[in-house]
Formats: sequence, structure tokens, C-alpha cells
Amino acid sequence: MATPTFTLIDGPTLLIEVGGLRILTDPTFDEPQSFSSAGATERKLNWPPVSPESLLPLDVILLSHDQHLDNLDPAGRRFLPSAGRVFSTVDAAERLGGNTEGLAPWSSTKMPLPDGRNLAITAVPARHGPVGIEAKTGHVTGFVLSIDGSKDIYVSGDTVWFSGIAEIARRFDVGVAILFAGAAQPRGPFNVTMDSNDAIEAATAFSDAKIISVHNLGWSHYTQSQQDLVRAFEAVGIGDRIEKLAPCVAVSLEI
Repeated sequence: MATPTFTLIDGPTLLIEVGGLRILTDPTFDEPQSFSSAGATERKLNWPPVSPESLLPLDVILLSHDQHLDNLDPAGRRFLPSAGRVFSTVDAAERLGGNTEGLAPWSSTKMPLPDGRNLAITAVPARHGPVGIEAKTGHVTGFVLSIDGSKDIYVSGDTVWFSGIAEIARRFDVGVAILFAGAAQPRGPFNVTMDSNDAIEAATAFSDAKIISVHNLGWSHYTQSQQDLVRAFEAVGIGDRIEKLAPCVAVSLEI
């Protein structure tokens, strides 16, 4: 068994410590400001609670995608070379270059752990909005982290609920599911990340998993908060499944 530790930084940015490795999701570190990105204006509301340098050393950055600033802002982009390895979509790796490696859906790579085991990182499908949205939003990816003898950690990346997530649940024994929630609506009255209903569907699919939500703090186009999600889980009788995170407070979960 493993006891990974999770520390919310801000927005989609989460520090995962597992197997002796330090892993960061979608780095966003800019000060509050407005951005124009892919035909939408996105307004960052929060100052970063920590400096990027305070998170070093980092072994891995898991980057859902590079084309939207609420997942990779300019400060986050400058920070990528600080990590040992960066994994993202194949398209993102071509655009970013440097130490970014592209993983196609269902492909994986392994990293050695201090205890002699390996961490397998598998890219898994994600869909950043309604059916047919890919031409507008571009490709995105999720990830599954697997260590022999422990349950897996699922990192959804920016996605709504769709059949691909049910397939992930069938293929992996997920002990912690990190859901990019917030019901983000940057380009109109439709969600491009999970709302509460999507998250409940995911919790049902990952029936033995503890749930962590990110991507619901710090940007103007997030329309649901972590507390909204907690209330929804409580309303359907699964409030004990969700772990409430506060920025910069580490939470360890045995899986």
C-alpha cells in the first residue's frame, strides 16, 4: 500500500507526493489579470499562494494541455524546464519542445522509484466539453499513476464525463480520483470541465476511490466551487467520499 500526499496550490495545480517522487499538475502561477485565449477572455483572480521555486525539486509535471491559460499560464510555462520530466499530449509536446514528452491515449512510460519499484504513468482519454468540441478546444489528456502493490491515482485533466472515463474505471483499480471540476464555461453556456453531476458519475464509476476536486478555485469562468461539489455529494449520500482541500495544506490518503 501507499500513502500519497496531496497539496492543493491553486486552480488546477496540485502537488502529489507518492513513492518518493514529487509530481505537479497543470502549473499556474501568474498574478491576477485578464488573458485572451482561444477566442475567450479568462480572468485569473488569485495571487499564487506559494512561489514556484518553493515547490522544487519536482520529478514530474503532468500537463493536461498547453493551449489554455488556466492550465498553463506564462509563469507556469517558464517553470516547465524546472521539472525533471513533463508529460502532456503529443500536440503539446510538439509545440512546447524542451523536456515535454507526448503520450498518446493508453500509452505509458515508467519511472524508477527509490525503493526499486516503478511508477507507471499512463495517458488516458479526456474530452474538453461537448461532443465535437475537439476542433475548438484542441486535444487534452488525463493520466493514471500506478505503483505495484498500491491502488492507482487518476488525474482527469480538463474533461467532462463521457464514456472514456468509464473505460478508465474498467481498466484501472483507482484508489484516488482527482477530478478537474468547476463546471468551467469560458466560451458560452456549456461546460468544458466536470460539473457536480459529472463528478458524481465519476465517483460512481470509481466506486472504491476517494475523490479530490481541483480546477474550481481562482478563475472567473469556474462556475462551481469545491463547496458546491461537496454539497452535491452530501445530497446524494456520498459526502464521505470527497476530500476537502485547502490551499497549501497537505492531506495524506492511504490507498
